[in-house]
Amino acid sequence: MVSFLETRVRPASQVDETEALTPPLFRASLIWPIAGLIFPPTGIAALVMALKSRQAQDRKDMLRYATRSRLLAQYSLSIAFAIAVVGFVISALVANDYAVAESYFDPEILGAGFPQIATAFIRNLWVSVVAQILAVIWGLVLAVSRSLPGRAAAPVRFMAVLYIDLFRGLPALLTILIIGFGLPQTGLPFVSNLSLFASGTLALTIVYGAYLAETFRAGIESVHWSQVAAGRAIGLNYFQVMRFVVVPQALRSVIPPLLNWYISLLKDTSLLSVLGLLEGVNTARILVTAQSNLTSLTGVSLCFLAVTIPLARFTDYLIRRNAARLRGAG
Repeated sequence: MVSFLETRVRPASQVDETEALTPPLFRASLIWPIAGLIFPPTGIAALVMALKSRQAQDRKDMLRYATRSRLLAQYSLSIAFAIAVVGFVISALVANDYAVAESYFDPEILGAGFPQIATAFIRNLWVSVVAQILAVIWGLVLAVSRSLPGRAAAPVRFMAVLYIDLFRGLPALLTILIIGFGLPQTGLPFVSNLSLFASGTLALTIVYGAYLAETFRAGIESVHWSQVAAGRAIGLNYFQVMRFVVVPQALRSVIPPLLNWYISLLKDTSLLSVLGLLEGVNTARILVTAQSNLTSLTGVSLCFLAVTIPLARFTDYLIRRNAARLRGAG
């Protein structure tokens, strides 16, 4: 084996390209493979590769065996961790004579109550879709209002900032209670006669409009100032520049955050159960009381997961696509 000093003093023409890029005395450590023995199928293979790496005289073989050893050891630790988690879950389900499984995963109770829960969950979806559309419009109005230039627009900017700080600082449940129980007591012609669906949708729109306003503002500020200057140079006023130049570019960058906010909004529709709205969670609670079993809560959880998990993966896809597009442009 050529020593490090010998490698340094050899002429560049005599140094192999792989040797120049590889640490001179790189050998596989036995710590990872031995730790990987907790899952023998890959752990033993990792240990064998580590020993071959330490015995190899050729630098390329040494590096190849060491890389395989580390990869196999990492596989072994990951698989062992997954098996441990699965084993813990199974042991929890079978503990105390299957008490947890019977309380949360009774197939007969789930089959009997799931159609009713799924039907009520459609109300959650409707509330979330309507509230998201209204919150996007309202949040965009707030973002543009907060971005208005000039001293004359200072009161508008102040009111927009005050609104955003207020409803981002209040808990969503508190806002729902104020809107849902407070407005009917005002006696006003329009707001006092709102249905539970309408008042819950209004409360979520008010809350998430404040959050989306900051998301839109970040997207607007990410558009380069030269875009605004170019729009003003061709004779567009401020609102025309925002409409035709800035906002279309900002929307492209904020689509993944909007999907994340929709996932959060969909989950928060469960808070409307405090108003008495017969949505998925409230229906599950009624079934839990009638059946003296918690399986209905598992059923409504499956409804939420069936929507949120695909949306989360789609959001990740959009983020990766945007990142690839930016790398390609760069």
